[in-house]
Amino acid sequence: MFTALSEQLAAVLKRLTGRGVLSESDVTEALREIRRHLLEADVSFEVTRGFVERVRERAVGALLVKSVSPGQQIVKLVHDELARMMGALDGAASNVGVQHAAPLQFAPVGPTVILLVGLQGSGKTTTAAKLARRLKLEQKAPGLVAADPYRPAAGEQLRQLGAQIGVPVFGVGDGAVGAQHAAPLHVPALVRDALREAESARCRTVIVDTAGRLQIDAELMGELKALKAAVVPREVLLVADGMTGQDAVKIARGFQDGVGLTGVILTKLDGDARGGAALSIHGVTGVPLKYVGVGEKTGALEPFDPVRMAGRILGQGDVVALVEKAAATVDAKAAERLAQKARSKRGMDLQDFLSALKQMQSLGPMKQVLGLLPGVNAKALQAIPADDKRLKHVEAIVLSMTPAERADPGILSGSRKLRIAKGAGRPVQEVNRLLDQFQQMRKLMKRM
Repeated sequence: MFTALSEQLAAVLKRLTGRGVLSESDVTEALREIRRHLLEADVSFEVTRGFVERVRERAVGALLVKSVSPGQQIVKLVHDELARMMGALDGAASNVGVQHAAPLQFAPVGPTVILLVGLQGSGKTTTAAKLARRLKLEQKAPGLVAADPYRPAAGEQLRQLGAQIGVPVFGVGDGAVGAQHAAPLHVPALVRDALREAESARCRTVIVDTAGRLQIDAELMGELKALKAAVVPREVLLVADGMTGQDAVKIARGFQDGVGLTGVILTKLDGDARGGAALSIHGVTGVPLKYVGVGEKTGALEPFDPVRMAGRILGQGDVVALVEKAAATVDAKAAERLAQKARSKRGMDLQDFLSALKQMQSLGPMKQVLGLLPGVNAKALQAIPADDKRLKHVEAIVLSMTPAERADPGILSGSRKLRIAKGAGRPVQEVNRLLDQFQQMRKLMKRM
């Protein structure tokens, strides 16, 4: 989402760091460009103006410090103010390695109720499943409650998602909130019943997927207020579509005024929108961004850390997020087996190569993973030929081989390669290219 903004800010800051001496006019010109790029990225005007003024005030002092490159000082100021704009506390950006994300608040006694609110189409139901999966991995024993009697099959969708991630779903069935004949006025009572079921099932956290509308109206707010009063949630999280730009900020302000929010989950952060909502939403509403959706799969939900996100925008990467992603998805035992095989005299075979490929695919889209590495800015990322379809083609070729062929690629004759190519639906040249690359990789691993 921040590809264009990241590229533009990197270009401006590179010009500053490339100079040995900076004048106030140089900084003023750079800030004028940064202001323009932020506004083009759909960042709120008030937030942009405050950001530029704070950087300008602090930059005057940075120009007087002779022991540090003034250009590097300006880069740090921009990074810190970007982090502050997105919710980091003053001075928090300087504490390297500290988590700055706003964590969920859990009730000391009884199940923690998390109310998800938002407009129709913002992705509430899918986000509820993503959040439940994450809480399950954190040993929070989550349960899901369907509380949308208006959208057809909303309860059934939540039930299927719950079955997919292994989380119980309550409020779906005859006379329950998912039923088509459920009266809207009965929703608070039915949700209370679902919460009692969840408590009996020993759920420590309960995520309530509420109904939405196409726009904010008095009826929607009235229902949400009644539901909030009935279940007394610990968290009220707005699920906002990041693709809607400044409309997401207006929606957040409307829900904040109407029912009171404790946080925001911004979806579709992996899209090609300009990203202004993520940069503006805290500055306009004062509500922290708690999570961001970065894909369609149930595992594509990340805690929002303003300091680390500022680093990503400025092309400084996010190694912590990469390590967390690897720890959560990579099979440690399989990785150790691959390492032992690579160190052995015989080396890796194509079956091991396929296992390594699947481990790599589990991290997510290749460009998304590469974007977490320091020094890989938006422009460099666009130049990297990281085609995820190519990985699928490689997998198809290897799976078209027999176990004996995977173990010993040396037995592959021309007729065997032709059979493999037909089985994978790829040209023979691609099979030959894969085998050449595999041999080069095996030689490299042996040398290492």
